[in-house]
Amino acid sequence: MPAPHHRVWPPGVPHRLDLPAHSLFGNLDAAARRFPDRPALIYHGTTLSYAELLAEVEHLAGWLQQVAGVARGDRVLLYMQNSPHFVFGYYAIMRADAVCVPVNPMNRGAELDHIAEDTAARVALCGAELWPALRPLRESGALDHALVASYADMADPTDEVPLHPSVAGLAEPEDALTDSWRAALAAGHRPRPHEATAEDIALIPYSSGTTGRPKGCTHTHRSVNATAVGSVLWNPTRETDVHLAALPLCHVTGMTSSMNGPLLSGGAIVPLTRWDRQAAARLIERHRVTRWRSITTMVIDLVNDPEFERYDLSSLTALGGGGAAMPEAVARRLKQMTGLDYIEGYGLSETMAATHINPVHAPRAQCLGIPVMEVESRVISLEDGRELGPDETGEIVMAGPQVFQGYWNNPEATEAAFIELDGRRFFRSGDIGHYDADGYFYMTDRLKRMINVSGFKVWPAEVEAMMLDNPDLAEACIVASRDPRRGETVAAYVVPSRSAPDLTEERVKDWCRAHMAAYKCPARVVITDALPRSGTGKVLWRELAQREEEAATA
Repeated sequence: MPAPHHRVWPPGVPHRLDLPAHSLFGNLDAAARRFPDRPALIYHGTTLSYAELLAEVEHLAGWLQQVAGVARGDRVLLYMQNSPHFVFGYYAIMRADAVCVPVNPMNRGAELDHIAEDTAARVALCGAELWPALRPLRESGALDHALVASYADMADPTDEVPLHPSVAGLAEPEDALTDSWRAALAAGHRPRPHEATAEDIALIPYSSGTTGRPKGCTHTHRSVNATAVGSVLWNPTRETDVHLAALPLCHVTGMTSSMNGPLLSGGAIVPLTRWDRQAAARLIERHRVTRWRSITTMVIDLVNDPEFERYDLSSLTALGGGGAAMPEAVARRLKQMTGLDYIEGYGLSETMAATHINPVHAPRAQCLGIPVMEVESRVISLEDGRELGPDETGEIVMAGPQVFQGYWNNPEATEAAFIELDGRRFFRSGDIGHYDADGYFYMTDRLKRMINVSGFKVWPAEVEAMMLDNPDLAEACIVASRDPRRGETVAAYVVPSRSAPDLTEERVKDWCRAHMAAYKCPARVVITDALPRSGTGKVLWRELAQREEEAATA
């Protein structure tokens, strides 16, 4: 019996995926052979063809193997913002038969330490602006090599859309602990023959953990290719398309829709290193960008620009994203300007981006969409795990080729993340929702204490664990707080330690900014003498969350 969502299936889109038998690098290699002279990367006045991109990737892979000693299956940290260098590094790691560990550029301190230790990575590729944060790992001997790049090396300083000021003036550091990116490429090292297969581990993105520590999501070349191929087919992508890469490429959605998918199809990528609404609009105008995958907060920011009506966005043929539901008024204004529906989707790091996307010809607002090719998704009871029917609320679970193999070095968490239904292994999303009679899925709540800050997931237990490294704090409890722009933000209820009787909100915020990613830092800090507790001593976080809700509606 056909699934209900097949009645609204996009015309011409296959129900099954024909996935490549080769590694992810094979996609770039094939595209460079088909389109050697087509533009692959366009970056602030510099254009690289597919042939040039492939050559840079080969030389960097050679350096990884010949100089840094990277072997098949070794993990390599990729700690960069959106740039040509990120693309070089990502595909060079794959070409070297190694495993890419993308690190969010906002991560600092304990976050970096944990990922490096957990993966046993000995080599890192790093942006110059991030080197001060990475340097302690190199000084401690945790890393053998840190190859550091200046994004400005690839940008024309006279370009009409300049590089973001935060990185424009940064050169490669003159530091004995670093290796020079320019010198590594100029040396022309040649890599050994490529050996990785579709079943080799390709990628370990880290997903923040409910128990205080981020967990590495182990993906093979095949599972990464599942979303790359699927993204090209669902809303058909051609080699003539130009993609604005504004979403962070370190995140699975940006990685899939703004890099892996475009390079698979032979399209051109326009990386935007830091979000800036005016720069984004000018890049769309100048390069006649046809496709832009974003998060809701980016679109809200753009349509609220006083200059919005003056931008020429007529080249756009596809818009979409996720992270949070798109407000109806914003979607309406965007459609008035572009004539396009904003196509919402849903996925996780564990599923290498989207498992559900709205059909392009029949999208619904504030909806996760329908299960894409070869994805089976169900809703199960929170009480007993039995399968529920249409319009019944429970936990969303899914099975498909893009689902990860498990959490790196964490068999207990892996076992807890899956459930078997009818002999098939389903991933438990932790998200509460339902589907309707037509097979469209909707999210209504979350099973876990996750906070959604502009599409970035923040797990309170992780932030609490980091904050308790602050000697000024005796206790901390993290809850969500409403935010008109981000949807949600972080609120911290803290109890000062005896050594900090005069603790202030600003001191706590300053400490957090120095020790954790910006999106995890509390926007609001409430200093209190004690946290509410149950009779068994557990912190009543729901009571604090209710206080935040009441404060927002007061």
